Amino acid sequence: MTALLDGVPPRALAVYAHPDDAEVSCGGTLARWVAAGSEVHLVVCTQGEKGTLDPGADAAALGRQRAAEVEQAAAALGLAGCTVLGYPDGEVDDDLVLRGALVRAVRTHRPHTVLCPDPTAVIFGDQYVNHRDHRVVGAACLDAVAPAAARPLYFPEAGPPHQVAEVLLSGTLQPGVWVDVTATVDAKVAAVACHRSQFADGGAWAAAAVRARAEEEGRRAGVACAEAFRRLRLDA
Repeated sequence: MTALLDGVPPRALAVYAHPDDAEVSCGGTLARWVAAGSEVHLVVCTQGEKGTLDPGADAAALGRQRAAEVEQAAAALGLAGCTVLGYPDGEVDDDLVLRGALVRAVRTHRPHTVLCPDPTAVIFGDQYVNHRDHRVVGAACLDAVAPAAARPLYFPEAGPPHQVAEVLLSGTLQPGVWVDVTATVDAKVAAVACHRSQFADGGAWAAAAVRARAEEEGRRAGVACAEAFRRLRLDA
């Protein structure tokens, strides 16, 4: 039986690997919460400078372009702020440096809800292997919120401790809750379209794919459009 998650957190933090991951994974949810008055921040861990099939591409220039696209997409969703940590694509590790940065982000923004990739989701069907960066960032984020951000002796230089109430894992093989994004799927599509560097066709295919996926999850949830998550309760 599907469960719709209707609550709106007062503050939320989305932590993702690449410049377009949050918009694709949970853009409709973030836009819905912003519209309801939530303060939402985004942390993007990598530059996204390897996100191309062109062997002659200038990686540094692409990284700069993608950083600008992060800002544009955040504005399209109405986010309160966004930070790009600047790791090279494929070189992010769940180490003390990354965990410290994520603990600092949690303690700075003090979210009720954190969203990130599900690090346990590796193989989808027989055609897709989840990107290493997604898995690493998801694991690092979980390590940062459970228990480090809530315990004062972990990373004391990162600020006063903060207990995150819940984590929503996207890109999961074990969804348990859905968010109705019928009213905000257009904002999700617009935010994804900001990542122009990723679309040789101008984004028409991506827009159609985003809508199709939202409609697929909507059918599972009994609404027109939805996004699916695995929910962890950390304040129970």
